[in-house]
Amino acid sequence: MSASTASRATACIVLALSAAPNRAPAQPVRTTAVEASGLSVERLARITATMNRYVEEGRIAGTVSFVARNGRVAYFETAGKRDLEKNLPMEKDTIFRIASMTKAVTSVAAMILVEEGRLLLSDPVSKFLPRFKKTVVLATPLAPVPAKREITIRDLLTHTSGLSYGTGPAEAEYRAAGAYLWYFADKAEPIGAVVDRMAGLPLDAQPGERWIYGFSTDVLGRVIEVVSGQDLDTFFRSRIFEPLMMDDTSFFLPAAKRARLATVYAAKSGGAVERAPEEGRGQGDYVDGPRKCFSGGAGLLSTAGDYARFLQMLLGGGALDGVRILSPKTVQLMTANQVGSLHDDGRAGFGLGFEVIEDVGRAGKMGSPGAYGWGSAYYSSYWVDPSEKLVAIFLSQLLPAGDLDLQAKFRNLVYQAVVGPPGLSGK
Repeated sequence: MSASTASRATACIVLALSAAPNRAPAQPVRTTAVEASGLSVERLARITATMNRYVEEGRIAGTVSFVARNGRVAYFETAGKRDLEKNLPMEKDTIFRIASMTKAVTSVAAMILVEEGRLLLSDPVSKFLPRFKKTVVLATPLAPVPAKREITIRDLLTHTSGLSYGTGPAEAEYRAAGAYLWYFADKAEPIGAVVDRMAGLPLDAQPGERWIYGFSTDVLGRVIEVVSGQDLDTFFRSRIFEPLMMDDTSFFLPAAKRARLATVYAAKSGGAVERAPEEGRGQGDYVDGPRKCFSGGAGLLSTAGDYARFLQMLLGGGALDGVRILSPKTVQLMTANQVGSLHDDGRAGFGLGFEVIEDVGRAGKMGSPGAYGWGSAYYSSYWVDPSEKLVAIFLSQLLPAGDLDLQAKFRNLVYQAVVGPPGLSGK
C-alpha cells in the first residue's frame, strides 16, 4: 500500500509500508516531532522547494527524498512524476532500480558469513572460486604478466582486486566474454557463469595496488552463493530482507508491483530529459527479463522505506527493531578506511563496501568524520552519518544524468537543516 502523505509543515511524519499477511506494517524508524530531532522544519522545506524547482524546469522527472535522525523520520517527500508520459505521480512507495546501492547489501551479506566463521577477509577468492587461482594483469605495453598475489575477499570488498567494469585496456576481451559494464538483468544465465569467464580476463592492476571500480562486488556475490549453498536472491531474502521487513526489495519485480516501478529518463543536451530506451540499461529487464542473473554489484530494486530500514540497521550497530544482522564491531570495521589514500586521490577513504569521510575539509563536502555511503548509476545516493545519527536517501531514475547537480545540492540541503544535536529543538 502507499505510504500516507504527510504535510510538509507538520511535526510528525509516519511511514507505512506493505507487509506480509498477519504482520504489522513495517516502520523504517520510530517517528516523533521533527523539531525533536534537532532539524529545522523551515530549513527542511528548502529540500522540497529545490526538488520541485528542478521538476518544474524539466531537469528531472521525479524524486523521493528521505531524512531520519536519531531513529526519527524527519523528512520524507516526493516531487514530480514516476512516469511523465502516463502522468503518474511519484509516490513514497515507488520502486527504483538502485544499481550500485546493491553493493552495500552484498557487503553486509559477506560480513554475515565472516561473523559465522565461514569466511575470512584474508581468504583468497580461489578458495571458493578455483578459476581465480592464477590471474594475469594487463601491464604496459599491453602485455599480460602474472599477478603478484591472489585476490582476497578484502580486495573484493574494497575494490582493490584489479577488476574493472571492462572499460580498461582489455575492453575488447571483456566485451567478447559478455562481462562489460554493470548491467546483468538481461542475461539468461546465472552470475556464476559470468564470473567464471571473468576469472580468465586480464586485471587492470595488481591486486591491492589500486582502487578500481568494477566487478569486485559481483564476484563477491558469487562467493556468497558458493559459501552459503544458496543463490544470492535466496540468501538476501532469508538473511536480510525478511528479518528487516524489506518487503519491496528484490532482484526482479513481481508482476503485481509493475505499476509502482519508476520510469527511467535520460538527460539531453541543454538539461531537459527524455524517456530512456526500453532495451538494455534504459528501462531494463527487471519485470519481463530472464530473471536468472543475480548481480551483487548492481542488481536490486528497492524503495526509500525499505532502504531506510537497511541503513538504520547499520546506524544501529547492526540491529533494528530487535533484529540483529551484524555486530557493532563488524559495522565499525566495515566503515573504517581500509585503503589508505588509494580512493578518490585520498580525499575520501573506502571501507568494506562504503566510501568513508575521514576529514571534511579534504573531502570538500558537508558531513562528519566517519560518515559513509555510496550512489547509483540511476542518479540515486545515500549516506549514514553516525556522529549526527542521521540517515539520508535520494532516489531518482536518470541515466545518463548529464551535468545535473541535484545530488550534491541534496546533501547540502540536508546538512543546512541540522540546527542542534539529536533530541533538541531549534530554528
